[in-house]
Amino acid sequence: MSGKGPIWKKSGVRTEDWVTRFTVGDDYLWDQLLLPFDLVASEAHAWGLAEIGLLSQAEFQALAGALDTLRELHLKGELTVTPEDEDCHTVIERRLIEITGDAGRKIHTGRSRNDQVLAALRLFLRDRMETVGARTLEFGSRLCHLAARHPDTFLPGYTHMQRAMPSSVSLWALGYAELVGDDLEILGQARRRINASPLGSAAGYGVPHLELPRQAVADRLGFETLQKHATTAQLSRGKIESAVVHAMVQVAGTVNRLASDLVLYNTAEFGFVTLPVEFSTGSSIMPQKKNPDVLELARGTYHRIVAELHLLLTLPANLSSGYHRDLQLTKEAVMRAVLKTEDLLQAINALLPGVTFQAEAARAADAPALHATAAALKKVRDGMAFRDAYREVAADQGLWAAAQQEAAARQEAAAETHASDAQHVEEMLQFLHARGAWL
Repeated sequence: MSGKGPIWKKSGVRTEDWVTRFTVGDDYLWDQLLLPFDLVASEAHAWGLAEIGLLSQAEFQALAGALDTLRELHLKGELTVTPEDEDCHTVIERRLIEITGDAGRKIHTGRSRNDQVLAALRLFLRDRMETVGARTLEFGSRLCHLAARHPDTFLPGYTHMQRAMPSSVSLWALGYAELVGDDLEILGQARRRINASPLGSAAGYGVPHLELPRQAVADRLGFETLQKHATTAQLSRGKIESAVVHAMVQVAGTVNRLASDLVLYNTAEFGFVTLPVEFSTGSSIMPQKKNPDVLELARGTYHRIVAELHLLLTLPANLSSGYHRDLQLTKEAVMRAVLKTEDLLQAINALLPGVTFQAEAARAADAPALHATAAALKKVRDGMAFRDAYREVAADQGLWAAAQQEAAARQEAAAETHASDAQHVEEMLQFLHARGAWL
């Protein structure tokens, strides 16, 4: 192979420029991110070829050294993928031939770009999901620390956007932290799904005549399992990626709800929360404005990630088995979703330490009506049927005020120790680390 052009280029065949633009699109930019992972997978593949005698040890060592050189060039920004290359696989093979000669011409033995890209993509996703998982665990921990900073701060609870029952900042924050624990578990499940080697499946129907050491290569790359049937690899495209993005949607959904609360609580009409000024922006015309743009974009990012999930769920549907070029689009969708989730978590983790709840403003929103349910349940505790208690309390607002006074006395007594709140925070931190044990 020499010069520019796709890996499949043949003598006497010319592709129109617009065809290249249309079929490649911006896929080459995503391959720039995959390139270092393709280098790792290529080393393992070359090792497997040497194990079965298709490469000599000298050829394998030459390829391994060349791959190390390419890795260094990539780190320096001197190894790039262009639209004319189509993908990182072409770049790697071309450079290996330039460096090693005949050994480079053997590197594609027993593989197709179909299993090659899946291997690189899954290594990329495995790596990035470690980052997402670590940032998700940090997200949960920061919520616990927020709860610890406000152990007895009153916060009205809302249903239908109307004040409903008494709550607290600690209960609010720990509720979200528990959701984060569930998100961590789902992330771990998705990571296990992608940690399966497709190598050796080639174009989706295996490699005749060659007894590739598929399991040994999978082990060398740290894959937990092997997609045993060659047809499974292409059938799983979009399906495994959608599992990954579904996990991203869960994380983003938690951030979305949290951001919505904080934007609302930060309004002058509520005034429950002060946001760090460095995470706010101004207006081009209104001098007084401090806009919660970071939280608003964090809220909106959820919908971007859901859009990628929609593509992954619908694009493979109705495709017959085997590879179709449609499936190229699943790569960008899953990579974009994972990178967006990383950025989203970085933003919310940076903002949370500067969030301060205003106890006096929140307490000012306390009203007897918030305690009506407690007044009814007190009568239930004393032996009255709930529906009778419900009707009696609904008709006597004096009972609401009495319940409010009792709640204030209980909170004052509890505030002297904070022991219960500290215990809840510690239990939640332990829960989060247990759910993130896969990290």
